[in-house]
Amino acid sequence: MFSLAKQLAFPVAAVAAVAVAAPVEAQSSKASIDQVERHLGATRSMTATFTQTDGRNRSISGELSLKRPGKVRFDYGANADMLLVGDGANLHFIDYEVGQKSSWEIANSPLSVLLQNNPNLGRIARIVPSRDDRVVIVRARDARRPEFGTLILAFTKNGAYPGGLRLEGWTAIDAQNKRTAVTLKNQRYNVSIPDSKFAYRDPA
Repeated sequence: MFSLAKQLAFPVAAVAAVAVAAPVEAQSSKASIDQVERHLGATRSMTATFTQTDGRNRSISGELSLKRPGKVRFDYGANADMLLVGDGANLHFIDYEVGQKSSWEIANSPLSVLLQNNPNLGRIARIVPSRDDRVVIVRARDARRPEFGTLILAFTKNGAYPGGLRLEGWTAIDAQNKRTAVTLKNQRYNVSIPDSKFAYRDPA
């Protein structure tokens, strides 16, 4: 199994497939950002299966658990040699193969867009035009902190989900232009997730 920690500045990712974007009417742009904020604000938790693909087109799948604010776990399976987990304040990427842990503040990560308590995307995000009006693509980048990279989020419109949107995945592009993609399936929103889900074992 390959170690993404050796490849990526942040082991988070992207959805290029859904981001085939289309003309969005100018007047709808602000409303769409507001709708994304409503979706994020109404999402207290989420579970999904994910597939993560790195810049060399190598993929690995697992289970995602997210609980706002600040908690997330990318579980790559019992036989995996790595784990990405957020404990509310910090993200930790653990490479059990080499016995190393890397940690950084969630606020300094692209994932902060998904994990912060009170999402405010107006300054850092814009709608990317899409060919399919059922698809909402959001590009988030803080021009004041370019070292945090860019996050491109892909949603589909669906009234059964918080704010009328379902998150389909995202693309993360770091300051060195390295990309990772995450696509989601089997999304379930606002389900009960115990805090113990975000505990982890330190590398030996």
